[in-house]
Amino acid sequence: MQFSKVSGKKNDHKVTLFALSTCVWCKMTKQYLNDNGVEYEFVDVDLLDDKDKSKVHETILSKGGELAYPTTIVDDKTVINGFRKDKLKEVLRL
Repeated sequence: MQFSKVSGKKNDHKVTLFALSTCVWCKMTKQYLNDNGVEYEFVDVDLLDDKDKSKVHETILSKGGELAYPTTIVDDKTVINGFRKDKLKEVLRL
């Protein structure tokens, strides 16, 4: 599965975003991370094949998340479902 990397000055956390290419909330999450200079990787799940979609679902569920988009995983442990500026700000110390 191919992740797209977005460079940023704030790279002290590993941020992984699972999104949908047509989702407004996903676009808002990407924009929020961009606006705050956060480095992150993302993949648009709806553009993946079935095998990779299953891997994404397993990853999200294994970390205690729900199958909802966007899902942001910080440092492989903190799962944020939905567009939650408050949680992103808190976890990433923005």
